[in-house]
Amino acid sequence: MTSRPSLLLLMPEPRRSQVFAPEALDRLRALGDLTVPEGDTRTLAAELPRLLRRAELALTGWGAPALRPELLGGAPVLRLIAHSAGSIRSVVPVEAFERGIVVCHAADVIAEAVCEATLLLILTGLRRFHEMDRSLRTVGGWREASSLHFGHQLAGQTVGLVGCGYVARRVIALLKPFQVRILVYDPYLADVRSAELGVVRASLEDVLGADIVSNHAPVTPETRHMLGARELALVRDGAVFVNTARAWAIDQEALLDELRTGRFWAALDVFESEPLPEDSPLRGLENVFLTPHRAGQTVETYLKQGSAMVDEVERFLLGQPLRYTVLLEQYGTMA
Repeated sequence: MTSRPSLLLLMPEPRRSQVFAPEALDRLRALGDLTVPEGDTRTLAAELPRLLRRAELALTGWGAPALRPELLGGAPVLRLIAHSAGSIRSVVPVEAFERGIVVCHAADVIAEAVCEATLLLILTGLRRFHEMDRSLRTVGGWREASSLHFGHQLAGQTVGLVGCGYVARRVIALLKPFQVRILVYDPYLADVRSAELGVVRASLEDVLGADIVSNHAPVTPETRHMLGARELALVRDGAVFVNTARAWAIDQEALLDELRTGRFWAALDVFESEPLPEDSPLRGLENVFLTPHRAGQTVETYLKQGSAMVDEVERFLLGQPLRYTVLLEQYGTMA
């Protein structure tokens, strides 16, 4: 090893520049000898055996090649993997933890943007101002626009959250000023933690019967289509249903069948097939609000992701506690 630590940034353009500002790269160069290989994911993957040979700290993100177990065997001095995105499972194998490599990620940073989007979509479903705007622009009738949807306040509603990960916990904090009752279904949420959050642990059935239902279930084998036809039939008439997590947990055909009835209103940011096909029946439903997987994407969020991981690298090199560490026991239940 050299006197200065060897840093490796494995993230192709154009996302690299969106996440790591010039100032962030300058900070990394001040912390050690920084290598930033050029090329797409496939090119970086081909170069990994050589690049990992002397890397002590690796920064990854969207588009980074997978650090497969056999590659880690050829990375004798790798001590830290700082992932500037959320889910690590497609890049970091469990063997990294077993080799004593410290892993951190920016999921909690991304959660800041997703929770704001979730609150926005909840309020959109309750008030439907977008429908009034569209009516005023196309019909021009004040009376017609004002009679489209009388609207509901968020205050006093019951909100049901499916899952209680990074995003859901931030959603809970944002909902507190509205004095709502919050029900949470999450088999891994301890009673002590639910009491700290000020929420009620509930069955999936009770959560789905809330006035507002928001999905935050991670992508794991056990969550695949956990909301099927039977479960979605429990969503009450007139409810607001929001999904800013992944489509994985929801049977899309069953959801489409329910939405076609017009029983409840849904805001969907994620889909089983992305981009959403042009002939998707969802596009024609008036009770569905569609966004193109943008809940976690803002200019500020991207830059915070990179900056947060640079901070983690600095803390690691100074021997300070990290803020965004991923523990081995978390790995099995992570998205």
